[in-house]
Amino acid sequence: MHNRKFLFVLISLLLLISCKQKPSSTENADMITTMIVAPGHFHASLVQKYMYPQVDSQFFVYATDGPEVHNYLSRIKSYNSRSENPTGWKENVYLGEDFFRKMLDQKPGNLVILAGNNRNKTEYIHECIKNGLNVLSDKPMAITPSDFTLLKDAFSLAKENGVLLYDIMTERFEITTILQKTFSQQEEIFGILQDGSEEEPAITKESVHHFSKIISGIPLQRPPWFFDVEQQGEAIADVGTHLVDMIQWEAFPGDILDYKKDIEILDVKRWTTNLSREQFKSVTGLENYPLYLEKYVEDETLKVIANNSVSYKLKGIHARISIEWKFIAPEGGGDTHFSIMRGTLSELIIKQGKEEGYKPTLYINSVDKKNTGLLEENIALFINKTLCEDYPGITAEMTDAGYWRLNVPEKYRIGHEAHFTQVTNQFLKYMKEGQIPEREIANMLAKYYTTTEAVKMLK
Repeated sequence: MHNRKFLFVLISLLLLISCKQKPSSTENADMITTMIVAPGHFHASLVQKYMYPQVDSQFFVYATDGPEVHNYLSRIKSYNSRSENPTGWKENVYLGEDFFRKMLDQKPGNLVILAGNNRNKTEYIHECIKNGLNVLSDKPMAITPSDFTLLKDAFSLAKENGVLLYDIMTERFEITTILQKTFSQQEEIFGILQDGSEEEPAITKESVHHFSKIISGIPLQRPPWFFDVEQQGEAIADVGTHLVDMIQWEAFPGDILDYKKDIEILDVKRWTTNLSREQFKSVTGLENYPLYLEKYVEDETLKVIANNSVSYKLKGIHARISIEWKFIAPEGGGDTHFSIMRGTLSELIIKQGKEEGYKPTLYINSVDKKNTGLLEENIALFINKTLCEDYPGITAEMTDAGYWRLNVPEKYRIGHEAHFTQVTNQFLKYMKEGQIPEREIANMLAKYYTTTEAVKMLK
């Protein structure tokens, strides 16, 4: 009798304590708790450069011990301690070789953020989705044809399990790219997109990147595997995802693409970027090349398989992309972008060279100079009547070369790092709605089919 009474009292006390405890974030359906897995790329920290009302300040990190995770945590600490708009992130860190299994066993959150070594990323994505976790992944989500097969299955599982899978496409938020897309949809200015040819594509996009750079005011230290094509991926499979995404987004903005019939790879090329031992040390902090990089070394020079160009057709339209890596940008410069869309009335050209002060700038070039006067009227009318509603202050002026330059106020040039917050907000909106639009999912598959098919051609 006494034992039964004691047991009753004990259970009552436990229930009382339980009721008084504050529910954890993961018990609140409206609160998102993040788990950062193997943050080997600096993009992981940029997702957390600012805070989000619906995301818990408590976050969980799972990784192996080493400089990559400590560099990541240092950047988070710098965001927390900055004088202007400091963040308030509170990390919970697990370091160990079994980090991924530990994360799946504990599952303290409902959103996994992936930004690191690309060799295992698709497998991580698949396992997270299979275990009922949402995933926001840095590009790329797949670097090989076999990865693409696994990624397809991950999207199917995501639908079955009621979770979301999305990749971080920052360039959609860059003002010059937005303007290029916007003007390409104005038939009285652009006409319609030409079909082009392999020699003169309808759309060309080229990007130049640099191994040595400054991120959030601090010199970037890259992990040595970044220089191994088997871990980082071919350029087309990595940075190329942005260029393929922008072509799809600009040329066919409302279409649901079918990767099985809309894409044809025509030609793929690759070449290397040479780094001296001193240059390698300056960006990695390592005195010697790791063993897995030795096969790329000739006469002390690391020959990084870093560059690709790809010609392909998308729904009958010829496109070409090119990605090139250099060691360091010229003074005052940074990563650069060139793009051209060829319409029947005009060409929309983005340049970012010395003449533009290394800032992306959109030009409009008339295909037929006889139509210059009418085109000028249509450009002015569109800017003053329509564009000004969303982007007041943008103007167009004729250059000495005979084409129009779009002048963009600095307030619209928020910078590459800020675009990560914009992408994350977009994904958080999808999480609140409980779904990603069908078009987005189909076009992600089309994008990764394009990049991994190009890799297959290289092999």
